[in-house]
Amino acid sequence: MPHGDILIRCFRPNMRPKLSVTTETNVRNCALFTVTLILTFSSAAFGDNWTHWRGDHGNGVGDNANPPTEWSSTRNVKWKVRIPGQSSGSPVIWEDKVYVVSGVPASAERPTAARPSTATSVPNQQSDRQRNQSGSSRNRSRSRGGRVAAPLQMLKFTVFCFDRATGKELWKQVAVEAKPHQATHATNNFAAASPCTDGQHLYASFGSRGLYCYTMDGELVWKRDDLGKMETRNSFGEGSSPTLVDDRIIVPWDHEGQSSIFALNKLTGKTIWRTQRDEPTCWATPLVIEHNGVKQIVMNGQTNARSYDLETGEELWRCGGQTERPVASAVAGKGLVFVGSGFRGSFLAAFRPGGRGDLEGTDNVIWTIDRDTPDVASPLLSSGRLYFFKAKLGVLTCVDAATGKPHFGATRVPGLDTIYASPIAAAGHVYLSARNGTTVVIKDSDTFEIVATNSVGETVDATPAPVDNQLFIRGAEHLFCISED
Repeated sequence: MPHGDILIRCFRPNMRPKLSVTTETNVRNCALFTVTLILTFSSAAFGDNWTHWRGDHGNGVGDNANPPTEWSSTRNVKWKVRIPGQSSGSPVIWEDKVYVVSGVPASAERPTAARPSTATSVPNQQSDRQRNQSGSSRNRSRSRGGRVAAPLQMLKFTVFCFDRATGKELWKQVAVEAKPHQATHATNNFAAASPCTDGQHLYASFGSRGLYCYTMDGELVWKRDDLGKMETRNSFGEGSSPTLVDDRIIVPWDHEGQSSIFALNKLTGKTIWRTQRDEPTCWATPLVIEHNGVKQIVMNGQTNARSYDLETGEELWRCGGQTERPVASAVAGKGLVFVGSGFRGSFLAAFRPGGRGDLEGTDNVIWTIDRDTPDVASPLLSSGRLYFFKAKLGVLTCVDAATGKPHFGATRVPGLDTIYASPIAAAGHVYLSARNGTTVVIKDSDTFEIVATNSVGETVDATPAPVDNQLFIRGAEHLFCISED
């Protein structure tokens, strides 16, 4: 029942009958109850936010979220909206709005209206991803890695804002229209970074096409399109997301040229500091932690995992042992930082962030693991347990975060294939999503126990976002709002 209906039925200010004391008291109580009910409903509907690629803490945990564990193409799908173009950037949610980005072909049509769960949902035989990558062979690029890459074409790098309750498009802004200067991997795209927000501004990074700051209503505040053009390894494309902290936004810039990490003023976009990195291409996202009153930026890397002082950009510590072309981002909790990679090798370690200089071989390295470590998907840290996939496979390991000792070893998760999305946790459950569109929900516990297996019927590369009693999934074609019927 709409809030306004409740208020009108309790008391109409334009009707002033003569009231008895008892009736007048009842009216006051009804009005008071109505206000309380409205506030309660509003708080219950939008009590939390998801401001960053993996939540406020960067660990992938929805602290207060309790989304459904079961859904299908029609069940528990509150709404879905088609989004043109391609992106593996995750949605961010602030109060009653949901924000996503996409690289939209210049000729693409606007998205269709959101559809409620009662609508029939049958995946198209040819997805947007397939259509966008179709065309004659002369228009396709081939990466040095041997995979057919997405074609180079003019794209509108676009920010979308949707109403959280209905899925209605509230606004969209084309940040820039441009043809990418370099091809990308066949399974990557040109808008792979996730946006982030502090509730005052929304920040959308399109990598070499620039970083754009908007008001929450879509007005451009500033942009930085002068950071350069990345030349990524094997033309695999870009994908690191920026991170917001205090008065600054941290922008990673690792590629085959001069790599750097930037701290920009979030209100103006001006550079506060820039620190050069002797690292090749990396697709990880910075993690900000605090240790002994000092905020650090932890960043993965092929040469070293490293930490930087947030205020100055000075390198605090580093440690080698990583594998090639790292993608997974760090997580942290209870005084430890966990960094790993899993391409052409395996490495995962727990570090004490209080060390300085090279930590390799010191007691600041608490434990290491040299098998079944994550590649594209980042680890999940929840309730003292560290979950991670083996390479890009649907093989899951869970270890005690403090000791590295396994709760359960490498376990094949039925229904999952190639993994790009990172696992998330909420309300005692862990959500594991694969590229085939399947999400397996397991208990967040020391033992492996499947709760449900679900599918949205299309490719899922983006990490889902759990907020309140909802789960937002960015598929290849649609944005889904999963909520109890």
